[in-house]
Amino acid sequence: MALGSSAPEILLSVIEALKSLGEPAGELGPSSIVGSGAFNLLCISGISIIAIGDEPKKIYDMGVYSCTAVFSIFAYAWMYICLEIWTPNYVTPIEAWLTLLFFFALVSIAFGFDKW
Repeated sequence: MALGSSAPEILLSVIEALKSLGEPAGELGPSSIVGSGAFNLLCISGISIIAIGDEPKKIYDMGVYSCTAVFSIFAYAWMYICLEIWTPNYVTPIEAWLTLLFFFALVSIAFGFDKW
């Protein structure tokens, strides 16, 4: 669900990045990432909970949920650090590789919580 709702934003960000290689980053990429992430975290979760029914809901297995929530907040902080503090309006290859490694860390840790 999240990938399907994020596919248009991802495609637009990739097109913008490819059209402006070597130039300062545009605002479409970071804006679509923040907007899409917030939508996925809040709206999709809310609609899913509403669709289940009227009885109170309780999450019994908080591991994966907590992992995702922490990584979501970390992702916003990481983007701010990369784009505003370390190298304003420029993403270095090291920052890009670290971001990719953080994704695999998220998947691995969430998988571990799910299996634990």
